[in-house]
Amino acid sequence: MKASQPAVVTFAANPGSVEIREVPIPEIGEEDVLLQVEAVGVCGSDLHMWTGQHGWKVEYPCILGHEFAGRIARRGSKVPPQWREGDRVVSETHAIIDPEGPLTRRGLYNLDPGRRGYGAAVDGAMTRFVRVPARILHAVPDALPIVHAALSEPCCVAYNATAVNSRILPGDRVLVLGPGPIGVLCAAIARLCGAEVALAGLERDRARLEKARAYGCEVLTADPLSWCRQGDGLGVDGVIDATGVSAALATALDAVRPAGWITKVGWGPQPVGFSLDPLVQKNVRLQGSFSHNWPIWERIVALLASGRLDVRPIVGGEWPLAQWHDAFETMHQGTIIKSVLRPLE
Repeated sequence: MKASQPAVVTFAANPGSVEIREVPIPEIGEEDVLLQVEAVGVCGSDLHMWTGQHGWKVEYPCILGHEFAGRIARRGSKVPPQWREGDRVVSETHAIIDPEGPLTRRGLYNLDPGRRGYGAAVDGAMTRFVRVPARILHAVPDALPIVHAALSEPCCVAYNATAVNSRILPGDRVLVLGPGPIGVLCAAIARLCGAEVALAGLERDRARLEKARAYGCEVLTADPLSWCRQGDGLGVDGVIDATGVSAALATALDAVRPAGWITKVGWGPQPVGFSLDPLVQKNVRLQGSFSHNWPIWERIVALLASGRLDVRPIVGGEWPLAQWHDAFETMHQGTIIKSVLRPLE
């Protein structure tokens, strides 16, 4: 009989279809490592699968969790010698990709149509041991706490949206819509890029918005357009939409100045339902942003280790795996930005 371990498993699309189950410890291939999970972040997508509000395909049953870090417990026979048992590592989310695909060959494997990620298509890391291909490992420097390393993934999402797919110059004014983890991190990275930043949300988001002040951001709960039209009245240089509401794009179109840009990183399955003529009239660039790739991860790990990007303001608490429901519920209530599970506790 295979050794088993507890795991947080989603087993159906219905609301509340998540529970602790005993699952086998995975076998690894010759190019994989068995990673002992020391910390795993709770993502908004985990909450959406828990509440039954997700709009993507899930391979049921599936262990949740795609933001994780830990130590190498065992290595396959063809794993490069740079990786040794006991090494502290963080993993990307791209569990399965097509190595011969045209996008993978360009380094854009995050956009590979055959990509399958942890925690939805492949068993994730809300457990004690997870199988990880060595190709997506990154070393965790000694100076970087493992809980902070586990939050590399949302930092990479925000970096790709803000520093790669947007066009921020020092002194630009940037509006970020949505004070979830990605929105707050986009605001933080926009500040690192030299922008003046405001983060907008609703009054019920006040607790999370206040955390963004640690990154030097203005916070807005009323109509953001008055802030956006300060100065010459034409609007902000750019808008990052990190909400899960398609209608937020209308706010972005109102807020952005002519010849500005909008980057959409938040998922919103609802139809848009309004005219996009302002996009044309203002000559605005609308850009989507999805996931991340190897060079982004290397930069984020370096930024976290140096302290230039500090995730302490967004960590709202740590819970053992058995208390996953409390971690989910606390984050879902909006009183904190990020919950972290510690599977070994």
